[in-house]
Amino acid sequence: MEALTCFKAYDIRGELGKELNEDIAYRIGRAYGEFIKPKTIVVGGDVRLTSESLKLALANGLRDAGTDVLDIGMSGTEEIYFATFHLGIDGGIEVTASHNPMNYNGMKLVREGARPISGDTGLRDVQRLAEANEFSGVEELKRGSYKQISVLDAYVDHLMGYIDLANFKEPMKLVINSGNGAAGHVVDEIEKRFQLANAPVSFIKVHHQADGNFPNGIPNPLLPECRKDTSDAVRAHNADMGIAFDGDFDRCFLFDENAAFIEGYYIVGLLAEAFLKKEKGAKIIHDPRLTWNTIDVVTKAGGIPVISKTGHAFIKERMREEDAIYGGEMSAHHYFRDFAYCDSGMIPWLLIAELLQTKKTSLQYLVKERMAQFPASGEINRKVNNAATLIRMVEDKYRAEALEIDKTDGLSMTFGDWRLNLRMSNTEPLMRLNIESRCDNELMMIKTSEILSFLDKGDCA
Repeated sequence: MEALTCFKAYDIRGELGKELNEDIAYRIGRAYGEFIKPKTIVVGGDVRLTSESLKLALANGLRDAGTDVLDIGMSGTEEIYFATFHLGIDGGIEVTASHNPMNYNGMKLVREGARPISGDTGLRDVQRLAEANEFSGVEELKRGSYKQISVLDAYVDHLMGYIDLANFKEPMKLVINSGNGAAGHVVDEIEKRFQLANAPVSFIKVHHQADGNFPNGIPNPLLPECRKDTSDAVRAHNADMGIAFDGDFDRCFLFDENAAFIEGYYIVGLLAEAFLKKEKGAKIIHDPRLTWNTIDVVTKAGGIPVISKTGHAFIKERMREEDAIYGGEMSAHHYFRDFAYCDSGMIPWLLIAELLQTKKTSLQYLVKERMAQFPASGEINRKVNNAATLIRMVEDKYRAEALEIDKTDGLSMTFGDWRLNLRMSNTEPLMRLNIESRCDNELMMIKTSEILSFLDKGDCA
């Protein structure tokens, strides 16, 4: 039995040829069909050069398992989420490698209601069946059908339902960098809605055309080196905000009017506050990496902050349990109850743009006070050889000073004026460190340097 290394904790991702090819994609389709036994499923793919062929192989596997396949064509991950819950069908699969290198591709799987299929909710079962590759013969009469459809208009209708275009009264310039990924066709449709409403909003499009060769590099604005083109465009056009997407646009990254990148942590607070204005007392889900700003904003706005383990499968599960109106991770994943508790990269920037109009202010003004109150290191990644040992060493070193120790996800330690979270990546051989303080940027920087030095020494020990 062949081991398939493309199966990860939350999804499928692998190097083309070695870990993922059309044969494996077909087997994944057969395995999904045998395990879930769906009547109808929707498939789509991002702009990568191999996404179309992998998607069609996947569709053949699904059809041979007796499943009817609806193909929405080139799409972002959230379009699959939307199609699954909007059409009321049994599941969806997006072929995407998001921000991974050119020689990779992958898949994100959901079942009915756009519920995620990850390691502990069925992905291991799909893997086992795909690895065994012991599928029965195909009876032609029972083979599923294949049909190309579009849900774009309904999807954009849904997106526009989160804002009121009548609130857009002042001229506004938005730089939108699709990174040559899958976002461009959605941005164009949203722009048409603004134009139809005579809203005075200008869209300045950067790297707009979908191009699987990624002539301007893989779109991953979480990396500082991938932010320059958006920042430059904000400056050049004197824009009010910059928006940049990753390849499958399930994440958006925001830049203020001075072209400064805004950490996702502070955007979580803004969106939480916006939703709590609409529904007092609602629950807001957040991850444990950086928490103080979110807890402060949510509590003051009359909401209930609820902590969850990091990762989309955990956040979505917790959101359903709590019936939370919104959930946010500092990594720029934002989740919405009315979007089947799924993450969207389109809804956040629309809400923030509306917030700038209704508050008659700038993005820098909205976040600068919060950044001063709760300065944060941002996530710092280190490749290490002995992550579990290093986490224990940090806990031992600081335990006596800690007011609270929490292990919801990795190690969180709270002190008087600062806190840390140290965790192993679920998807890469990395240690991830986050540190924040109360109103003391210098203390945050000192503690960040101190712990990084300790980690570096420990890793060499």
